[in-house]
Amino acid sequence: MRKIIIAGNWKMHKTQSESLEFLQAFLPHLEDTPETREIVLCVPFTSLHFMSKNLHGSRVKLGAQNIHWAEQGAFTGEVSGAMLTEIGINYVIVGHSERRQYFGETDETVNSRLLATQKHGLTPILCVGESKAQRDAGETENIIINQLQKALVNVDQNNLVIAYEPIWAIGTGDTCEATEANRVIAIIRSQLSNKNVTIQYGGSVNPKNVDEIMAQSDIDGALVGGASLEASSFSRLVNYNLI
Repeated sequence: MRKIIIAGNWKMHKTQSESLEFLQAFLPHLEDTPETREIVLCVPFTSLHFMSKNLHGSRVKLGAQNIHWAEQGAFTGEVSGAMLTEIGINYVIVGHSERRQYFGETDETVNSRLLATQKHGLTPILCVGESKAQRDAGETENIIINQLQKALVNVDQNNLVIAYEPIWAIGTGDTCEATEANRVIAIIRSQLSNKNVTIQYGGSVNPKNVDEIMAQSDIDGALVGGASLEASSFSRLVNYNLI
């Protein structure tokens, strides 16, 4: 049975006080949200411990935006699995296109981070996707299959979430057509040994298109950026088809 997961990726947004304001406005909207839907907030490192305390007893799971493969060491600016598990983290985003584009992430380091995430009992959200130039050149399928093959070496597919995030649709307002996103996600699923892996779509998901996106046969959730920053819009996403 494939789990439905709606995850918000706050990226580098919100102080602790702003996070508290969000929770106070957001949590009341979950009273009628079906229990079959898992809700995740992936927040900046400075807010993780604070959010962990304030989400205690709620149904919202907490995610980090990165993890290092080493247990400890001289890795300035990084965070280890033990540091995350100590404060009650459940998920970790791995291989987001912004990490690949701006911070030199490679398929090999993505694989190392995935393995570290699972070693510590956390669930990775692996991001894959193509650029506009790659899509225009007809390379979408090859790019994504190559990303999967390199990233998933020795990875346990029983503890894994994948997010298809076409780079050209992230933060641009250009959403991939729902049927096209579903087609690509079906290709991703065909590459997996575990066909029940949750596969999300990410890329300018918003209150206007979420119902159509979530109606697709192979899409099991969403990894949401900008629309997760406001309680009103994110509550609409987690309550898709209900409002």
